[in-house]
Amino acid sequence: MAATPTTGPRPAIAAEAFLRALADHGTDYLFANPGTDFPPIVEAISRAKKTNAKVPMPVLVPHENLAVAMAHGAYLMNGRPQAVMVHVNVGTANTINNLTNLSRDRVPLILAAGRTPITEKGSFGSRSRPIHWAQEMFDQAGMVRELVKWDYELRNASQVGDVVARSVEVAMAHPRGPIYLVLPREPLSAPVAEPIAPIKPRAAAARVYPDPKTIATLAEWIAGAERPLIITSVLPGNAVSALSALAERCAIPVVTHNPRSVCLPSSHPMHFGYEPGALLADADLVISLESDVPWIPHLQQPPAGCRIVHVAEDPFFVRYPMRSFPSDLAVQAGVANSLEALIQAVAPRLQMAEARIAARRTRLAERMRMRRAQLVKDSVAGEHISPAYLSRAIFESVGEDAVIFNEYPLRADHCPREKPGTLFALGPAGGLGWGLGAALGAKLAAPDKLIVATLGDGAYMFSNPTVGHWVAQKHNLPILTIIFNNSRYGAVRNSTLAMFKDGVSGETDGRELADLDPAPPYDEMAKAQGAHAERVERPADLPAALARARDAVVNDKRQALLNVITPY
Repeated sequence: MAATPTTGPRPAIAAEAFLRALADHGTDYLFANPGTDFPPIVEAISRAKKTNAKVPMPVLVPHENLAVAMAHGAYLMNGRPQAVMVHVNVGTANTINNLTNLSRDRVPLILAAGRTPITEKGSFGSRSRPIHWAQEMFDQAGMVRELVKWDYELRNASQVGDVVARSVEVAMAHPRGPIYLVLPREPLSAPVAEPIAPIKPRAAAARVYPDPKTIATLAEWIAGAERPLIITSVLPGNAVSALSALAERCAIPVVTHNPRSVCLPSSHPMHFGYEPGALLADADLVISLESDVPWIPHLQQPPAGCRIVHVAEDPFFVRYPMRSFPSDLAVQAGVANSLEALIQAVAPRLQMAEARIAARRTRLAERMRMRRAQLVKDSVAGEHISPAYLSRAIFESVGEDAVIFNEYPLRADHCPREKPGTLFALGPAGGLGWGLGAALGAKLAAPDKLIVATLGDGAYMFSNPTVGHWVAQKHNLPILTIIFNNSRYGAVRNSTLAMFKDGVSGETDGRELADLDPAPPYDEMAKAQGAHAERVERPADLPAALARARDAVVNDKRQALLNVITPY
């Protein structure tokens, strides 16, 4: 094996150029779970600390799934692509769950992994451990190729800057998404011929504008509709005000089905909750706005003759193997641009529809009054802590500026969100173990914000909580974690009962393979890692416990956890 040079000036190595290129492209953090492929990265970081070179902040995260979630949370706060680096194929395997979430959520992650050393002998960085034979794959990137937009293996130290530039360019192109880099340690540790110079990022393309003729057609349909409906799932923050204006002006009810962000302020007069229900069954025009699944065809359908419009960067969701929603019109463009264009196009057409809009507004106002009255009844305290009551209590404790990361249990109807960027939820792929890491990443990128993670007990288990609380303590990331603890996998139980309520599994209330009793003492486990933590069982005790946990985070800068027993 070639020896490490010990005398003379140290030449710059490709790993230094790699980190500098990431930083020049706006990457703030390198979330890392290292292995034997990391020596060049360790050396590059160590040199940067000595020379004050520009590199992303290294963040040690002792589990890859959590690292990917943290990168997602940081991106949601600042809009810049973050980087994760893991150990060869085994580390890559541990990223796939949350990588699936990021892929479907169109998050521009730079995921890098080492590769078992290429050479068995004769090179600086050749194989030096028994695992270097067993960890080699014929096609390491094949593990993730269906989930990423682009993958590449570094072959020569001189190309490392161009590889990073290309990876960021592809990741940030619309629709955005993750990419995968394979970095063998021989080229990564090789010297670079020229001094490392700053890299000017390539220009990123703006979101696409819609076709004017298609927008004109949709404007005509809106003006002529009696019972229009907008269904959305996720919107960029700059699209929320446009949707608010369109829905208010045209009196169009909005349903956020499977919500993943704040799409409309909760108090908006056209915010009709989260299930299409009767509004879909009665609609004569449905506008699906960045919604991959606007309704569940097995359970509900729009009526015959209803026009269906899909508006999205990719209204066909071409990466989904099967998706058969009807479509009478497709608008392929950035959703903010589409809404702004639609507002302009519909304005001159509304004069003839004013009487129809006024009648619809009156009808919807009464429906909204009844809806809100029912929500108040649903969230009152009962004998036990219900999810609705807990959701309302969370809002009353953390306020409207807190940023909530919800992995399933929070009832959005009972936790109002008025501002874009104050609620994010698990993506459409539904890979568990996302919320805690995303909240930690958000706190890292936005240290002055109150960050709250609302998790089911099953999701909390999936999130590697021991690692999560260690990361919070190690990197000084005080967040508030609230566990909705019903001691079961709710999704498994509910799906079983939906199919076999009258079967044998229904005789035991669908708890087979869904029962998580006996529940671990999550609060005691968190206390052992420096958190303020409490177990809460009685509704009367909940507001004070929430206040103590919030104050521990805000005032004492200490992570906090509430293990709330919610038997639903």
